[in-house]
Amino acid sequence: MRRKIRIAGWSMVWSGIFLLAFAGWQLYGTGISTARAQTEARAVLADTFEQRRAEPVQPKLVTVATSVPAGTTTVTNPTPEPVELYPEDPVPEGEPFGVIRIPKIGLDVAIFEGVDPETLKKGPGHMPWTPLPGQPGNAVISGHRTTYGAPFFDLDLLEPGDIIEVETAIGLHRYEVRETIIVDPTDVWVTENRRGAWLTLTTCAPKYSARQRLIIFAELVEGPNYEFAQAAVEAFLQDVG
Repeated sequence: MRRKIRIAGWSMVWSGIFLLAFAGWQLYGTGISTARAQTEARAVLADTFEQRRAEPVQPKLVTVATSVPAGTTTVTNPTPEPVELYPEDPVPEGEPFGVIRIPKIGLDVAIFEGVDPETLKKGPGHMPWTPLPGQPGNAVISGHRTTYGAPFFDLDLLEPGDIIEVETAIGLHRYEVRETIIVDPTDVWVTENRRGAWLTLTTCAPKYSARQRLIIFAELVEGPNYEFAQAAVEAFLQDVG
């Protein structure tokens, strides 16, 4: 009987050690593979940016309307003056295409195309069905909160007025935080298109839980497509006014 009790006791001890080791790996060990992926991504981006900026993207002259379908430049009811729009080609899923920097929380990491589990292990991922950062509409980026480098660990510290920068092949896009909210995982409306140019960041909430989602809404305030975004907002306000 005593022998069975000892065996059961040691089984519980080793099970506890295993669980602690697994939790430690999830919180800290996963960051090793993420750091390696980030180093490789930075090297790729350095080459990509140098090559693409050697031949700068030529803007398109687009007339802004009261309604611009996401991902298109087909418009109706144009304003008199066309505005320059700097397009950016789609990126293959799983590939790096830019860098996100948030000075307030010391974030400076490569971002990838896609939000599947394997891609998010490498860093924040862009939802492919939304516009790329810097383009008109609502660009949505998701990232881990506590594992795989925990890039969005301190996202809850952001407040209206804080700056978020995203650098892509066509240049630097600077956003200003407008609102932070907590929603349920089923609240997919946060990814819907928006008039102007927006960046939406999503991550789990609270920390160490996937019960809800922390959402950061930020509006473009500087970048190659800033004037186009402003013209779109002004055209909309004129129409509803």
